[in-house]
This record gives sequence, structure tokens and C-alpha cells, in this order.
Amino acid sequence: MKRREFIGLIGGFLASPIAAPAQQPMPVIGFLSARSSGESAHLVDAFRRGLAEQGAVEGRNVAVEYRWADGHYDRLPAQAAELAERPVAVLVAVGGDMTARAAISVTRIIPIVSVFIGDPVASGLVASLSRPGGNVTGVSNLNAVIESKRLGLLRELVPDADTLGSLQNPDSPVAMSQKKDIEDAARAFGIKIRFWQARSDGELEAAFASMVENRIPALHVGADAFLAAARDKLVQLAARYSLPTIYSLRDVPVAGGLMSYGVDLFDNYRLVGVYAGQIIHGAKPADLPVAQSTKFQFVLNLKTAKALGIIIPSGVLSIADEVIE
Repeated sequence: MKRREFIGLIGGFLASPIAAPAQQPMPVIGFLSARSSGESAHLVDAFRRGLAEQGAVEGRNVAVEYRWADGHYDRLPAQAAELAERPVAVLVAVGGDMTARAAISVTRIIPIVSVFIGDPVASGLVASLSRPGGNVTGVSNLNAVIESKRLGLLRELVPDADTLGSLQNPDSPVAMSQKKDIEDAARAFGIKIRFWQARSDGELEAAFASMVENRIPALHVGADAFLAAARDKLVQLAARYSLPTIYSLRDVPVAGGLMSYGVDLFDNYRLVGVYAGQIIHGAKPADLPVAQSTKFQFVLNLKTAKALGIIIPSGVLSIADEVIE
């Protein structure tokens, strides 16, 4: 072989591309929420923190596709179907039991991790808390079943009131059980409770106007995805009508509401991220027990109390986990 031919042969070999090993596709998590993206940013951060604890970092070794129903439950089935058809490796369903139901309705195969408002066993969403079975697990926040505590705190602010108001979304799957819990709590306190319903901004406006017309001295707001998404509207209306109000989520007093009592939702979303990360690494939802919330927060906004002309009793102030001044 001539020297020139040999050099050409070597050069051609070096220039030839070497086949690289096929790159594995990045696993995709579907994130479906009944709430809205704007008021859930801190919860998404908590979810990402949980993922990171399992070595899963969005954009680096896992992708996340988001769908937001903005409090409109009727959008959830189609959004769940979109994510299932993708298909995703894990389907996170948060913002209430309706989201979990929408996810379950489109797949019995894709692992589902959810935040449940009430008891997922009683609701038929899982077989048991310790061994959920099937393709569903998550966190039970019990947010809708601690109404006695919320009503008791509200009554401390208006001790002479014989009637309080409660606002609910009639489309919520836990509306009836929530109503019963509130009625039982009111009966135990020896007071009456009147209910108003709202599933849109217009109905919220009408409900508050009606409460004021009926001289309701203080309001309890139920745990619900639409009402959570309507946080800013609720704060605005409560301020406009000078109506002392207690909510289920810390987000609301942080945004200017008077007070809240409920689970540490940030921690719940972190746990959802942990479970989603574990499933990506091979864990089965049937073997992951449904976690139960153990952290509860009572949050007070003293600036709002002052604007409403309310003096918070020292006994109430002393038990607050967080005071916003």
C-alpha cells in the first residue's frame, strides 16, 4: 500500500462517526391540579423539593408536564386523559379528591400519587392506608374533617354570636360530609350555622352580599380547590364587607386573610414529590402506604385584624403557630 493511500485510509477511519450509545428518554411526570398555577407556585416548589430528595431534578433527569383546572372540576377528566395518553411515568393528582377520581377514571395502570382531602378508604379511592393496592397512593390531609377546631377559633372572636356562616363549593365531592362535620361542631358549641354556596366569582359576590344582609358576624370557608384558587377574591370580599373569616390554608392569611387552621400543605406536596421520585426509581404505589398529615398550622394576620377592628383574645393569640404583623 502506498504511503498516500495509507494516510487516506487512516484519515477516513478517524473521520468516521463512532456510534454513541442510545440516550435513554427522560421520564415524564404528569402534574394535574384542580387549583391554579399562580396561587400554587410555592406548592410546586415543595413538590420539586420532594423529587430532589429522591435524586430527581426537573429539567435535568426528569420532565414534568403541568395541567391546571383553575378550580373548574369539569376540566379535570380531559386534562387527565391528555396526560395519560402522553403517556407519563407517574400521574400526580392534587387539589382535592375530584382530581384523584379524574386520574383513576383514565388509567388503572399508570401510578397515581394524590393529596386526598378526606378519608381515601371511606371514599373508595384506596383499599387501605397501609396497603393501598392498585395504582393509587398519596397523602391524606384530613383538611375537611377538622371543622370543629376551625369553628371553635372563629367563635372565640365573636363569643356573643348565636349564628355563624359557612361557605362551600357545592361541586366539591366532600361538600356533604364537610357540611355534616360543621353542623355537628356547631351543635356541640350550642350555635347555629347557615350555609352559602359558590362555584364562580359571581356566586362569591352574591354569597357575601347575602351574608351581610343576613347579619352574619363571622364566616368559615370550606376546604376546596375552587375556594383555594379564589383566595385573592375571598380576601377582597371579606375586607370589603368587614367579615371576620377563617380559612383552611395558610396561603390566605399570608395573602391578607384574617386566619387559617389546617394541615401543612407545603409538607404534603413535598411528600407527593418524594413518592413520585420513589416510583420513578421502581417503587410500586400499591406498596407505598398513604401518609397521614401530622402537622397542623394556626396562622393569624394581625394587620388584617386591626383593619377589621378586631382585638384577638390573648388565649387565641398564644396558640398561634404563626403571626403575621
